Amino acid sequence: MIGIKGTGIYLPDRRHSNFDRLEKFDMTEHFVRDKIGFTNLASKEPGQETSDLCMLAWGNLKRSQPISPDVIDCLVVCSQNPDGHGLPHTSAIVHEKLGISENCASFDISLGCSGFVYGLSVIQSFMETNGLKNGLFFTADPYSKVIDNDDKKTATLFGDGAAVTWIGLEPRFRTGHFVFGSKGKKHEGIIVRDNGILEMNGRAVFTFSVRVVPKNILEMLEKNQLKAEQIDLFLLHQGSLHIVNSIADALGVAREKCPFHSAEYGNTVSSSIPMLLHREFDNPNMKTTVISGFGVGLSWASTILYRV
Repeated sequence: MIGIKGTGIYLPDRRHSNFDRLEKFDMTEHFVRDKIGFTNLASKEPGQETSDLCMLAWGNLKRSQPISPDVIDCLVVCSQNPDGHGLPHTSAIVHEKLGISENCASFDISLGCSGFVYGLSVIQSFMETNGLKNGLFFTADPYSKVIDNDDKKTATLFGDGAAVTWIGLEPRFRTGHFVFGSKGKKHEGIIVRDNGILEMNGRAVFTFSVRVVPKNILEMLEKNQLKAEQIDLFLLHQGSLHIVNSIADALGVAREKCPFHSAEYGNTVSSSIPMLLHREFDNPNMKTTVISGFGVGLSWASTILYRV
């Protein structure tokens, strides 16, 4: 059985405080703390590339897990802000930096906020089909590459970071059935224009999140023959505190079951769920967990994690 064996994360030390921009963006402390929820945003160094963030997450994984690059036979990177111009694929660059065998499958996935859940299904299926034993699934989407620092809708939300998830035999977590969704006709809700700058329709994204995501989670629970009251934790993409709380309310579950751990570093896009998982990895009370990612695309996906 293939599943999750371990996680590693990286968050830059450099932070930008949203409290320092209250006047600039006409915000109150209440709005920062209780609505967007991000008091600080992590920011990579100007010279750091996406692959560099991946390698720092790998270093964190190695410090806690007995893994050698020599055993890796699959390497996947999920990012929409890759190294350079995206050619070659970032996974090839990470492959070189890791110094692993040429007999290793390496490819990228271009997905945003739903990327971890989608990618988890992709890498597990790929490995099972091809008899592979040890995979690394990196998520790294440094939005600082495309943010306009004068745009309140985006500059107050997104933080840089990366995560790596070790996929292999004898896992700590196995997945249940997945449920996916897409709404391509709403793709301009979160988009990078020809000028290279990110634009977001915040109201449209919020409405989508609170209307579509709870239905997706309930459909997924039914597919896995579970009910919301049987779930220990809901690890939801950290779009904002208001979005996470609103989804919890729509599901009729206690907000305490939907942790918001990202206040000090921001929305890290495809890395937001593995960062939550990393924090809760050894929580003995987390036996049956929902993970749900949603955003750019518009795209969404949910599944169950069972502690083995």
